[in-house]
Amino acid sequence: MTSTLSQPISLKEFLQLPETKPATEYINGEIIQKPMPKGGHSRLQGKLCTVINEATETKKIAYASCSIASMRGTRATAFRAFPKLRCTFGGRSIIPDIAVFLWGNIDFNQAGDIEDNFNLHPDWTIEILSPEQKPNKVIGNILHCLSSGSQLGWFIDPDDSSILVFLAGQQPQLLQGSDILPVLNSIELDLTVSEVFSWLNMGN
Repeated sequence: MTSTLSQPISLKEFLQLPETKPATEYINGEIIQKPMPKGGHSRLQGKLCTVINEATETKKIAYASCSIASMRGTRATAFRAFPKLRCTFGGRSIIPDIAVFLWGNIDFNQAGDIEDNFNLHPDWTIEILSPEQKPNKVIGNILHCLSSGSQLGWFIDPDDSSILVFLAGQQPQLLQGSDILPVLNSIELDLTVSEVFSWLNMGN
């Protein structure tokens, strides 16, 4: 849904507005409201975040002797997945369903606490299509991420149990069934499309 504005609004002005529920994104000068996640959407989002973070946990253990702040200057290959995190870069302010960042790209303050504002692109962006959304607008956000430096994007369509994969510098791939999903380098995670959609059955 697009909000109706009597006058154009700048990105700076948009960022000064209070956050709303559902959240809004700033895309090409428009304020776009994201739909409120429903059951299946929330299940896939939560499970994917858990699985990705568990897969990177051993990498972080290797740096357990480092403080969070000192890790930022290392060549750490740890990653972290964030659900519904506002990312502002390249003239847009978007909220991917899941944003995955290389640990060294995350900003921390002097106390070692994570900064609130992420003014950078995710290394891996994941979007889960909701029935109320227009696919091209969602894909547009993934393409914006890739053009800004993201390495990987997933566009998950629960309606036909497919995942459209975007790799930097390559043609998109439509994956289904037993197809293995590509992930970022250094993440040891073997997932098929079928496994992802099997999570919609709460017995799995």
